Amino acid sequence: MKTRLSVVAATLLTFVVGLVAFGMQPAHAAAGFTVANGKLYDANGNEFVMRGVNHAHTWYTHQTSSFANVKALGANTVRVVLSSGQRWTKNDTADVSNVISLCKQNKLICVLEVHDTTGYGEQAGAATLAQAVDYWISVQSALAGQEKYVILNIGNEPYGNQGYATWATDTSNAIKRLRTAGFEHTIMVDAPNWGQDWSFTMRDNATSVFAADPARNTVFSIHMYGVFNTAAKISDYLGRFRTAGLPIVVGEFGHNHSDGDPDEDAILSYSQANGLGWLGWSWSGNGGGVEYLDLAINFDPANLSSWGQRLFNGANGIRQTAREASVYGGTTPTTPPTTPPTTPPVTTPPPTTPPAGKSCAATYSIVGSWQGGFQGDVKVTAGSAAISGWTVTWTFTGGQTVTQSWNATVTSSGSSVTAKNVGYNGNLGAGASTTFGFIGSASGTNTAPTLTCTAV
Repeated sequence: MKTRLSVVAATLLTFVVGLVAFGMQPAHAAAGFTVANGKLYDANGNEFVMRGVNHAHTWYTHQTSSFANVKALGANTVRVVLSSGQRWTKNDTADVSNVISLCKQNKLICVLEVHDTTGYGEQAGAATLAQAVDYWISVQSALAGQEKYVILNIGNEPYGNQGYATWATDTSNAIKRLRTAGFEHTIMVDAPNWGQDWSFTMRDNATSVFAADPARNTVFSIHMYGVFNTAAKISDYLGRFRTAGLPIVVGEFGHNHSDGDPDEDAILSYSQANGLGWLGWSWSGNGGGVEYLDLAINFDPANLSSWGQRLFNGANGIRQTAREASVYGGTTPTTPPTTPPTTPPVTTPPPTTPPAGKSCAATYSIVGSWQGGFQGDVKVTAGSAAISGWTVTWTFTGGQTVTQSWNATVTSSGSSVTAKNVGYNGNLGAGASTTFGFIGSASGTNTAPTLTCTAV
């Protein structure tokens, strides 16, 4: 997580897709996770999609219960902040072993990262990628034999907005040093520019960096904050990696930031539609004016922030989409909500076939309930002709109110609610569907309302 970033207006550059056949199997068999066809596979050969959070362990080493709490909320992965000793107290071999043990006890995949590299070239005292490799070699005994459960993220946001031209060379050299030292783990590499790659340095050099790994077992990580404030920017950046057959994850992102307003709904919906992993920033303990990025307030899993509710309980969020890694026996969605619904899920009947012409139909579902609140989802389906926009309206009859929404612009007037499409989900082909969701409050009977859908 960066503490500052100068936002630079970025002009999209031409992305050169390498001619290397990255869909081929790794050059040699790894002991744990592998990469093929731009996808990540676990040691059993099953595709694995990260759905998890970042945890600032190095600053809160006593918060060991966080691993169990994150798991109980449904996550399948935790990215753990470690220090190599350049800027903060070094996490020694014993501590790294304990972190891995906590991940395994709670059936979480562990992404371990060195945070001291953050903003190198712009941040005073930041470590180099070479120093990060020195650290990994110094704690290698804790990592040996853990390839099934651990992904090694060399260094967090390894360059700021200065000196990043050497990112590709330095990253390639770091990967090769780790392989020479005997590391067989999947390696994750972060983008420069405080992780946001507005210069497209990682994007345009990813082909050569991937080829530098003798094991062909490297995953790229982009951090999405204010630079990624529209669905178009998000889909363009991630889509170019997909086209190139290169594995990409969103290693950090938030719902807001001091450098701008990221489009978290688009990040989540695009990732879900395209099988890309992500890790939200961050579990708890943020400071420096970005305390609003805490998912759990004061490390309390029963006191989620609005960001936490969105990430864990919202559409395309962790509860809906996370699958436990098969190395732990997981084949179904991870654990259900810790607070079960007080009433069975309520769903309106399926819509009748929409009439001809520009039309749409909508269905309303209550997908989770808790004391005083609930999560609702609405599915919008175009009729027999394509539409360019939609509006869904309803009237609550039980005193419910909408407190937060995603994938739609939702407004209320008394008990009446109006939801309109956002920029990226208004155009629907004939018979095509999209969804939006919301968090609501409810103090009485939570009856599903009747919906009206209007198309343009």
